[in-house]
Amino acid sequence: MRYDALALAVQSLAVRACLSTAAVGSLREDWGPGTMASCHDFIDLSGRQTTLFSQTVCHTDFSQPFGQDAAAALVSCGGAVQTHATYVNGNGPRYETPAEIRMMRNLGGDVVGMTAGSEAIAMREAGIRYACLAVVTNFGCGLAPGRLDHSEVTNVMAANGKRIVQILLEAAKTLIK
Repeated sequence: MRYDALALAVQSLAVRACLSTAAVGSLREDWGPGTMASCHDFIDLSGRQTTLFSQTVCHTDFSQPFGQDAAAALVSCGGAVQTHATYVNGNGPRYETPAEIRMMRNLGGDVVGMTAGSEAIAMREAGIRYACLAVVTNFGCGLAPGRLDHSEVTNVMAANGKRIVQILLEAAKTLIK
């Protein structure tokens, strides 16, 4: 995925804010499948070199990696959306090992996924307010008995699809007012 190209395309359209979703694994026992959370910070363990500034030196401030107003809009429109989730960005496409999940929890992560951290970097560097609605589809490896199966992801997303779309549409309406 070319996160830089995505961010530059959004920027060229003069978009003021970008709302996204991410299917994630939970690093918390109290956030089971179906839990939704607005990301406020991330830990990037992907190893990707995501940047819009590969030819120049530009140090972008990441003290607020997700757009605060956009993230707040997801919470205000979502009912039971958790706030202040720390997203751990892995490389994928494989699921993490039990030891990696323990490490991510120890680092302060709440959820783990494969894309939103890279998207946040590119959007922040492009000056676009970016928010991510993380949808828990499964517990991280070792937090629940049994093996992880991709059908968990697709089933939870399908079951919550209408609610997700409703949250995104309502949040978008509040941002354009």
